Amino acid sequence: MTSAGKAKRTRKARRTGAAKAAGTASTADKTSTADKAGAGTDKAEAGAEAGTEAEARDRADAAKKDGDAAEKSDAAKQDGTGDDEPADPWSAFGPAPEPVLGRPRRAVRAVGRFLVHEWTLAVVAALALAAAMTWPTLRYPRHTLPQDYWDPSLQAWQMAWSGHILRTNPAQLWHSNTFYPENWSFAFSDTLLGYAPAGLIGVGPEHAVLRYNIMFVLAHALAAFGAYALARQLGAGRIGGAVAGASFAYAPWLLAQAGHLHIISNGGIPLALAMLARGHGWSLRYGYRPRRRHAGWAFAGWLVAAWQLSLGFGIGLPFAYMLAGVVLVSVVLWFVRRRKVKRPFGRRLFLADVLGGLVFAAVGAALAVPYFKVAELHPNAERTIGDIGLYSPPASGFFTAPAESRVWGGLHEGARAVLPWHPEMTLLPGFVLYALAAGGLFFSVWRVRHRIFLLAGVLVTMALAMGTRFFGGRFTYVPLFDYLPGWSGLRTPGRMMLWTTLLLGLLAAGAVTAFCMRVRELAAERVPPWPGPWLRLATLLPLALVLVEGLNATPQPVVPRQPAALRTVDGPMLVLPSSQNLDQPVMLWSTDRFQPMVNGGSGFTPRSQARIREATVSFPDYASVDYLRQIGVKNVVVLRDELEGTPWEGMLDRPVDALGVAREQVGEAVVFRL
Repeated sequence: MTSAGKAKRTRKARRTGAAKAAGTASTADKTSTADKAGAGTDKAEAGAEAGTEAEARDRADAAKKDGDAAEKSDAAKQDGTGDDEPADPWSAFGPAPEPVLGRPRRAVRAVGRFLVHEWTLAVVAALALAAAMTWPTLRYPRHTLPQDYWDPSLQAWQMAWSGHILRTNPAQLWHSNTFYPENWSFAFSDTLLGYAPAGLIGVGPEHAVLRYNIMFVLAHALAAFGAYALARQLGAGRIGGAVAGASFAYAPWLLAQAGHLHIISNGGIPLALAMLARGHGWSLRYGYRPRRRHAGWAFAGWLVAAWQLSLGFGIGLPFAYMLAGVVLVSVVLWFVRRRKVKRPFGRRLFLADVLGGLVFAAVGAALAVPYFKVAELHPNAERTIGDIGLYSPPASGFFTAPAESRVWGGLHEGARAVLPWHPEMTLLPGFVLYALAAGGLFFSVWRVRHRIFLLAGVLVTMALAMGTRFFGGRFTYVPLFDYLPGWSGLRTPGRMMLWTTLLLGLLAAGAVTAFCMRVRELAAERVPPWPGPWLRLATLLPLALVLVEGLNATPQPVVPRQPAALRTVDGPMLVLPSSQNLDQPVMLWSTDRFQPMVNGGSGFTPRSQARIREATVSFPDYASVDYLRQIGVKNVVVLRDELEGTPWEGMLDRPVDALGVAREQVGEAVVFRL
């Protein structure tokens, strides 16, 4: 080949190498460092092929420098420093470690998470709402009682007695200082024994009244929180759960029960059901989820159920039978589906259920023994079908509010007038709740079959609440009265409305949850999302309406002041005048010393107490004084201001000189020492 041809080929090869090098440089920012290094190598090889080895080395060095520059550029881009900011020289040693929080900062962070947790906020909201909805209970908590000072005085004494006797002589728990000389007198009515820890704090009537008012407010808070927890566990949203909680705790019909703390104290029922459902991984909306099982929650649910039972059989007995029915149905379903669902419980959950069920049964049996003893010693304490008929409400009671309802009380005065015993027959759960539950039958997050089950529960419990008014009770209440142990001790079937209210609340929660979900969808579809905030605010309207219907006009009478004689006179003693209502404040006054006394008020009057009242109408005379001495009474305290209009009126004008009785004035009372 000629020298001219060789030169031509060399120039062509150089142009080709230059073009390749230029192409490589132009794409350096778009390719990886390895590609750029490869491009530089290709350029060096082209140079070596075209020229001398020296030229090839020069071009290889240049390509290497280009590759290094591209690599640094990529690193700068990855660090985010770019060309304007220099790279951190220490980055070559690795990224900075995450800061390690000290123990105080970790504690603060944990406390912060706890304070904003849903259940913490739910507890705080329930407490604040209870204080507001029961107002003015806490205005003068040492001196007033809600509704009246008769049954609340009895229940304030019950808490004080249980705390006092557990601190001094627990073996005498069931043999209280009242109804002397009767035994087992603490079981003459529901005992509120579960509140005994509160009874350990404070002594005397003033502390007993304060304790009662605090527990009254806390009972409302627990009811709202328990129903909220149950609705949430079953699958309702937060606002739906709030509607269920508010409707359960502040239903208008419960305002008539403001003087019955053992009925107001019902929050353990929905809370125990929520815990049991949580422990078994079951939800109404999502069904059975084995991975969510938790034996601890199940066992805790049984303990809460046992505590609820200890507050009284008035609402605890139906709860116990309901739990027994749930267990029976669950066993049958497991037996039927055991081939489809393998190990639906697990060993730990099975043991938790067995142990928890045994604890619940043991508590129930231990509490039932004194009541069976009372029924044996006092046959007149047992109810009859005739007694049940006196307290059985008609169907109109489900739409009639009590006088304590601020919204409906005055408007329903005429409807109450035609009810035979309106305090136990005004059973309105709320017109708003009725409307929300009716809507929940057609628009809800619950499945259709679950809505049908809830509706069936509402109708069945309403029929039971009517007692003998529903076709004579032949197919509803009477079979339970005849065949279920203990059911004959329940005299007020209208209190079954508690279950009706809970089921209506769950139906309403399903409707409100579906409504809230639809509001979120509508707000998300709008661009911009207007009127999203207003729509979401509208979701609170059902809750607000339920609370408005629960506003109370409950009177707060001042508790009669304790006579000075009750702080000094020893027992056994008799306070006159004596009757069912008059004796209940006397029980409260005895909480300073708990002297044995004939006085006492309960759901029935023991025959011995009736005989003493009859025998002392002529007191003081020889026959009455002799009778009291025979049964062991040492002192008789006569309340001068209470005598007017009673069978004992005028007794203070009778002489005592020939009776061997000392008489003295102690404050407002006159004391006869036998």
